[in-house]
Amino acid sequence: MDEKEVILTQEGFDKIEKELEYLRTEKRAEIAERIKVALGFGDLSENSEYDEAKNAQAENENKIAELENKVRYAKIIDEKEIDTKTVQIGNTVTLYDIEFDEEVEYTIVGSTEVNLAENKISNESPIGKALLGAKKGAIIEVDAPAGIIKYEIRKITK
Repeated sequence: MDEKEVILTQEGFDKIEKELEYLRTEKRAEIAERIKVALGFGDLSENSEYDEAKNAQAENENKIAELENKVRYAKIIDEKEIDTKTVQIGNTVTLYDIEFDEEVEYTIVGSTEVNLAENKISNESPIGKALLGAKKGAIIEVDAPAGIIKYEIRKITK
């Protein structure tokens, strides 16, 4: 099976590794303790604490496998290779929304690092796709669910 490359900044990669370490150590130990305590309650056929602990264990192991896969297929963006001539993953882009007469700023990241609260959008999102490769001053059109949105690229930074 061909696995998809996971594009990450160094910060995003470090965050995944930190979460993976927590899940492998502290979280596993915590769940094991819950299972041990639940086993002390006796009859497993009517033991909801045991069932919940086993479900938590399965969820934790699934999350660990998912994160290990991301680390395995990670392609870390080299900050030195990011320039500001054209928009690429790792850039922060200031856009002017022509229709609403306002500026918005987005950082283009791989799909794993998306965080809308921090205005980090995926390179695979409609806006991200439209921005990649564009230059400062360009007018881009984004085919969004609400219709076509036009932006002017005002600034590209690292």
